[in-house]
Amino acid sequence: MSAASDLHQSSSVLITGATDGLGRAMAVFLAANGYRVFAAGRSAEKRASLDRLAAERNLRIETLDMDVSDDASVSRGVGRVLDRAGRIDVLINNAGVAYVAVLEELRLDDLRKQYETNVIGVLRVTQAVLPAMRERRSGRILNMSSIAGKIASPLMGAYASSKHALEGLSDSLRLELAPFGVRVVLIEPGFIPTNMSNASLDLSAAYAAKAEKSPYAAVYRSFRDSWKKTTSAPRTTPEDCARVILRAILDSPPRPRYTVTPHARFGVLAKRLLSDRMLDKRILHSMGLDKPL
Repeated sequence: MSAASDLHQSSSVLITGATDGLGRAMAVFLAANGYRVFAAGRSAEKRASLDRLAAERNLRIETLDMDVSDDASVSRGVGRVLDRAGRIDVLINNAGVAYVAVLEELRLDDLRKQYETNVIGVLRVTQAVLPAMRERRSGRILNMSSIAGKIASPLMGAYASSKHALEGLSDSLRLELAPFGVRVVLIEPGFIPTNMSNASLDLSAAYAAKAEKSPYAAVYRSFRDSWKKTTSAPRTTPEDCARVILRAILDSPPRPRYTVTPHARFGVLAKRLLSDRMLDKRILHSMGLDKPL
Protein backbone atom coordinates (compact mmCIF):
# COMPACT_ATOMS: atom_id res chain seq x y z
CA MET A 1 0.00 0.00 0.00
CA SER A 2 1.35 3.41 -0.96
CA ALA A 3 1.95 5.97 1.71
CA ALA A 4 -0.38 8.94 1.90
CA SER A 5 0.50 11.92 -0.25
CA ASP A 6 0.98 15.39 1.20
CA LEU A 7 -1.52 16.62 -1.43
CA HIS A 8 -4.40 16.87 1.02
CA GLN A 9 -7.79 18.53 0.80
CA SER A 10 -6.45 22.07 1.07
CA SER A 11 -4.46 21.51 -2.12
CA SER A 12 -5.25 23.52 -5.24
CA VAL A 13 -5.70 21.77 -8.58
CA LEU A 14 -5.59 23.33 -12.05
CA ILE A 15 -7.27 21.29 -14.79
CA THR A 16 -7.13 22.23 -18.46
CA GLY A 17 -9.99 21.25 -20.74
CA ALA A 18 -12.06 21.03 -17.57
CA THR A 19 -15.49 22.26 -18.65
CA ASP A 20 -16.52 19.15 -20.59
CA GLY A 21 -16.04 15.39 -20.67
CA LEU A 22 -13.32 13.84 -18.55
CA GLY A 23 -12.07 17.22 -17.35
CA ARG A 24 -15.46 18.23 -16.00
CA ALA A 25 -15.84 14.86 -14.25
CA MET A 26 -12.41 15.32 -12.67
CA ALA A 27 -13.26 18.85 -11.51
CA VAL A 28 -16.52 17.78 -9.87
CA PHE A 29 -15.09 14.62 -8.31
CA LEU A 30 -11.98 16.28 -6.88
CA ALA A 31 -13.96 19.22 -5.53
CA ALA A 32 -16.42 16.77 -3.93
CA ASN A 33 -13.38 15.20 -2.23
CA GLY A 34 -12.36 18.54 -0.76
CA TYR A 35 -9.85 19.91 -3.26
CA ARG A 36 -9.92 23.49 -4.47
CA VAL A 37 -10.31 23.16 -8.22
CA PHE A 38 -9.61 25.68 -10.94
CA ALA A 39 -11.33 24.48 -14.10
CA ALA A 40 -9.94 25.99 -17.29
CA GLY A 41 -11.72 25.96 -20.64
CA ARG A 42 -12.37 28.03 -23.75
CA SER A 43 -16.18 27.91 -23.91
CA ALA A 44 -17.93 30.63 -21.91
CA GLU A 45 -21.18 28.63 -22.09
CA LYS A 46 -19.59 25.49 -20.66
CA ARG A 47 -17.81 27.47 -17.96
CA ALA A 48 -21.13 29.03 -16.93
CA SER A 49 -22.74 25.58 -16.80
CA LEU A 50 -20.01 24.28 -14.50
CA ASP A 51 -20.25 27.42 -12.35
CA ARG A 52 -23.97 26.74 -11.86
CA LEU A 53 -23.34 23.12 -10.93
CA ALA A 54 -20.64 24.13 -8.45
CA ALA A 55 -22.99 26.65 -6.83
CA GLU A 56 -25.82 24.10 -6.60
CA ARG A 57 -23.58 21.49 -4.95
CA ASN A 58 -21.51 23.94 -2.91
CA LEU A 59 -18.28 22.76 -4.55
CA ARG A 60 -15.01 24.68 -4.50
CA ILE A 61 -14.70 25.06 -8.26
CA GLU A 62 -13.66 28.26 -9.97
CA THR A 63 -13.72 28.35 -13.75
CA LEU A 64 -11.36 30.41 -15.88
CA ASP A 65 -10.84 31.18 -19.53
CA MET A 66 -7.76 29.46 -20.93
CA ASP A 67 -6.67 28.45 -24.41
CA VAL A 68 -3.65 26.16 -24.08
CA SER A 69 -2.52 27.06 -27.60
CA ASP A 70 -2.10 30.75 -26.69
CA ASP A 71 0.85 32.05 -24.63
CA ALA A 72 -0.96 35.10 -23.26
CA SER A 73 -4.08 33.13 -22.35
CA VAL A 74 -2.06 30.56 -20.41
CA SER A 75 -0.06 33.25 -18.64
CA ARG A 76 -3.25 35.06 -17.60
CA GLY A 77 -4.94 31.87 -16.47
CA VAL A 78 -2.04 30.59 -14.38
CA GLY A 79 -1.55 34.08 -12.94
CA ARG A 80 -5.17 34.20 -11.85
CA VAL A 81 -4.90 30.84 -10.07
CA LEU A 82 -1.74 31.96 -8.26
CA ASP A 83 -3.43 35.23 -7.26
CA ARG A 84 -6.47 33.38 -5.93
CA ALA A 85 -4.83 30.34 -4.28
CA GLY A 86 -1.20 31.35 -3.84
CA ARG A 87 0.05 28.08 -5.31
CA ILE A 88 -0.76 25.24 -7.69
CA ASP A 89 -0.24 21.85 -6.06
CA VAL A 90 -1.55 19.68 -8.90
CA LEU A 91 -1.66 20.39 -12.63
CA ILE A 92 -3.80 18.08 -14.77
CA ASN A 93 -3.08 18.57 -18.46
CA ASN A 94 -6.34 17.27 -19.88
CA ALA A 95 -7.10 19.51 -22.88
CA GLY A 96 -6.94 17.54 -26.12
CA VAL A 97 -8.33 17.19 -29.62
CA ALA A 98 -8.40 14.36 -32.17
CA TYR A 99 -8.35 14.43 -35.97
CA VAL A 100 -9.47 11.25 -37.73
CA ALA A 101 -8.04 10.76 -41.23
CA VAL A 102 -5.59 8.60 -43.15
CA LEU A 103 -2.15 10.16 -43.09
CA GLU A 104 -1.77 10.47 -46.86
CA GLU A 105 -4.78 12.78 -46.92
CA LEU A 106 -4.17 14.63 -43.64
CA ARG A 107 -3.66 18.36 -44.08
CA LEU A 108 -0.45 19.48 -42.43
CA ASP A 109 -2.26 22.45 -40.90
CA ASP A 110 -4.52 19.99 -39.08
CA LEU A 111 -1.51 18.03 -37.86
CA ARG A 112 -0.03 21.26 -36.51
CA LYS A 113 -3.32 22.01 -34.69
CA GLN A 114 -3.29 18.49 -33.27
CA TYR A 115 0.18 18.98 -31.83
CA GLU A 116 -0.44 22.55 -30.72
CA THR A 117 -3.08 21.36 -28.27
CA ASN A 118 -1.97 17.83 -27.35
CA VAL A 119 1.78 18.37 -27.07
CA ILE A 120 2.91 22.01 -27.23
CA GLY A 121 -0.08 23.15 -25.17
CA VAL A 122 0.79 20.65 -22.46
CA LEU A 123 4.35 21.92 -22.25
CA ARG A 124 3.19 25.56 -22.42
CA VAL A 125 1.01 25.17 -19.32
CA THR A 126 3.59 22.98 -17.58
CA GLN A 127 6.33 25.58 -18.09
CA ALA A 128 4.04 28.23 -16.62
CA VAL A 129 3.46 26.33 -13.36
CA LEU A 130 6.84 24.64 -12.93
CA PRO A 131 9.03 27.42 -11.49
CA ALA A 132 6.92 27.70 -8.32
CA MET A 133 6.65 23.91 -7.94
CA ARG A 134 10.38 23.47 -8.42
CA GLU A 135 11.27 26.20 -5.93
CA ARG A 136 8.81 24.73 -3.43
CA ARG A 137 10.22 21.22 -4.03
CA SER A 138 6.72 19.79 -4.30
CA GLY A 139 3.91 19.38 -6.80
CA ARG A 140 2.37 16.88 -9.13
CA ILE A 141 1.73 16.99 -12.87
CA LEU A 142 -0.74 14.55 -14.41
CA ASN A 143 -0.73 14.30 -18.21
CA MET A 144 -3.74 12.75 -19.92
CA SER A 145 -2.38 10.33 -22.49
CA SER A 146 -4.27 7.40 -24.04
CA ILE A 147 -3.83 3.79 -25.04
CA ALA A 148 -3.23 5.48 -28.41
CA GLY A 149 0.07 6.59 -26.89
CA LYS A 150 1.04 2.91 -26.95
CA ILE A 151 -0.79 1.47 -29.96
CA ALA A 152 -1.69 3.28 -33.18
CA SER A 153 -4.54 2.29 -35.48
CA PRO A 154 -5.66 3.28 -38.99
CA LEU A 155 -7.02 6.84 -39.24
CA MET A 156 -5.68 7.72 -35.78
CA GLY A 157 -2.13 8.55 -36.83
CA ALA A 158 -2.35 12.25 -35.97
CA TYR A 159 -3.86 11.64 -32.54
CA ALA A 160 -1.74 8.57 -31.73
CA SER A 161 1.48 10.31 -32.73
CA SER A 162 0.62 13.27 -30.49
CA LYS A 163 0.04 10.91 -27.56
CA HIS A 164 3.27 9.02 -28.31
CA ALA A 165 5.01 12.40 -28.19
CA LEU A 166 3.30 13.23 -24.91
CA GLU A 167 4.53 9.95 -23.43
CA GLY A 168 8.13 10.78 -24.34
CA LEU A 169 7.81 14.33 -23.08
CA SER A 170 6.36 13.09 -19.78
CA ASP A 171 9.07 10.46 -19.32
CA SER A 172 11.76 13.11 -19.71
CA LEU A 173 9.96 15.53 -17.40
CA ARG A 174 9.60 12.82 -14.75
CA LEU A 175 13.35 12.27 -14.71
CA GLU A 176 14.26 15.96 -14.88
CA LEU A 177 11.96 16.92 -12.02
CA ALA A 178 12.64 13.97 -9.70
CA PRO A 179 15.51 15.78 -7.89
CA PHE A 180 13.13 18.66 -7.16
CA GLY A 181 10.37 16.53 -5.64
CA VAL A 182 7.91 17.24 -8.45
CA ARG A 183 6.16 14.07 -9.66
CA VAL A 184 5.01 13.53 -13.25
CA VAL A 185 2.34 10.94 -14.01
CA LEU A 186 0.77 9.64 -17.22
CA ILE A 187 -2.90 8.63 -17.29
CA GLU A 188 -3.68 6.15 -20.10
CA PRO A 189 -7.39 5.52 -20.71
CA GLY A 190 -9.00 3.58 -23.50
CA PHE A 191 -12.35 4.67 -24.90
CA ILE A 192 -14.58 6.50 -22.41
CA PRO A 193 -17.81 8.03 -23.74
CA THR A 194 -17.59 11.83 -23.65
CA ASN A 195 -18.32 14.73 -25.96
CA MET A 196 -14.77 14.46 -27.32
CA SER A 197 -16.04 11.92 -29.86
CA ASN A 198 -18.53 14.45 -31.25
CA ALA A 199 -15.88 17.17 -31.25
CA SER A 200 -13.55 14.85 -33.16
CA LEU A 201 -16.26 14.17 -35.74
CA ASP A 202 -16.70 17.91 -36.23
CA LEU A 203 -12.95 18.45 -36.67
CA SER A 204 -12.75 15.56 -39.13
CA ALA A 205 -15.95 16.27 -41.08
CA ALA A 206 -14.11 17.34 -44.23
CA TYR A 207 -12.29 14.01 -44.39
CA ALA A 208 -15.43 11.98 -43.70
CA ALA A 209 -17.29 13.83 -46.47
CA LYS A 210 -14.73 12.65 -49.03
CA ALA A 211 -14.20 9.18 -47.61
CA GLU A 212 -16.20 7.22 -50.18
CA LYS A 213 -14.25 8.81 -53.04
CA SER A 214 -10.92 8.14 -51.36
CA PRO A 215 -8.66 5.25 -52.39
CA TYR A 216 -8.87 4.45 -48.67
CA ALA A 217 -12.67 4.13 -48.72
CA ALA A 218 -12.54 0.56 -47.39
CA VAL A 219 -10.23 1.65 -44.59
CA TYR A 220 -12.64 4.42 -43.59
CA ARG A 221 -15.55 1.96 -43.62
CA SER A 222 -13.61 -0.56 -41.54
CA PHE A 223 -12.74 2.12 -39.03
CA ARG A 224 -16.38 3.19 -38.73
CA ASP A 225 -17.50 -0.41 -38.17
CA SER A 226 -14.75 -0.99 -35.61
CA TRP A 227 -15.57 2.27 -33.82
CA LYS A 228 -19.24 1.28 -33.53
CA LYS A 229 -18.22 -1.95 -31.83
CA THR A 230 -15.87 -0.11 -29.49
CA THR A 231 -18.46 2.47 -28.47
CA SER A 232 -21.21 -0.13 -27.94
CA ALA A 233 -19.07 -2.28 -25.62
CA PRO A 234 -19.40 -2.11 -21.80
CA ARG A 235 -18.24 1.33 -20.83
CA THR A 236 -16.00 2.92 -18.29
CA THR A 237 -17.45 6.22 -17.11
CA PRO A 238 -15.74 9.61 -16.77
CA GLU A 239 -16.23 9.24 -13.01
CA ASP A 240 -14.23 6.00 -13.09
CA CYS A 241 -11.40 7.97 -14.69
CA ALA A 242 -11.72 10.66 -12.04
CA ARG A 243 -11.27 8.03 -9.32
CA VAL A 244 -8.00 6.95 -10.96
CA ILE A 245 -6.93 10.60 -11.06
CA LEU A 246 -7.54 10.89 -7.30
CA ARG A 247 -5.48 7.76 -6.70
CA ALA A 248 -2.63 9.22 -8.79
CA ILE A 249 -2.77 12.36 -6.63
CA LEU A 250 -2.83 10.48 -3.32
CA ASP A 251 -0.30 7.71 -4.00
CA SER A 252 3.12 8.51 -2.56
CA PRO A 253 5.10 7.98 -4.58
CA PRO A 254 2.77 7.76 -7.57
CA ARG A 255 3.25 5.21 -10.31
CA PRO A 256 4.66 6.64 -13.56
CA ARG A 257 1.55 5.39 -15.42
CA TYR A 258 -2.05 4.55 -14.59
CA THR A 259 -4.34 2.79 -17.05
CA VAL A 260 -8.06 3.34 -16.71
CA THR A 261 -10.18 1.02 -18.87
CA PRO A 262 -10.05 -2.76 -19.45
CA HIS A 263 -9.32 -2.00 -23.12
CA ALA A 264 -6.30 0.07 -22.13
CA ARG A 265 -5.00 -2.60 -19.77
CA PHE A 266 -5.35 -5.24 -22.47
CA GLY A 267 -3.60 -2.97 -24.99
CA VAL A 268 -0.65 -2.35 -22.68
CA LEU A 269 -0.31 -6.09 -22.09
CA ALA A 270 -0.55 -6.87 -25.82
CA LYS A 271 2.09 -4.25 -26.61
CA ARG A 272 4.38 -5.82 -24.04
CA LEU A 273 3.90 -9.46 -25.06
CA LEU A 274 3.36 -9.38 -28.83
CA SER A 275 5.87 -8.55 -31.53
CA ASP A 276 5.04 -5.60 -33.79
CA ARG A 277 4.24 -8.00 -36.61
CA MET A 278 1.85 -10.03 -34.45
CA LEU A 279 0.17 -6.90 -33.13
CA ASP A 280 -0.24 -5.50 -36.66
CA LYS A 281 -1.90 -8.76 -37.76
CA ARG A 282 -4.26 -8.67 -34.82
CA ILE A 283 -5.32 -5.06 -35.50
CA LEU A 284 -5.71 -5.60 -39.25
CA HIS A 285 -7.74 -8.77 -38.70
CA SER A 286 -10.02 -7.11 -36.17
CA MET A 287 -10.79 -4.40 -38.72
CA GLY A 288 -11.17 -6.73 -41.66
CA LEU A 289 -8.14 -5.24 -43.38
CA ASP A 290 -5.98 -8.37 -43.49
CA LYS A 291 -6.71 -8.99 -47.17
CA PRO A 292 -5.54 -6.91 -50.16
CA LEU A 293 -7.95 -4.12 -51.16
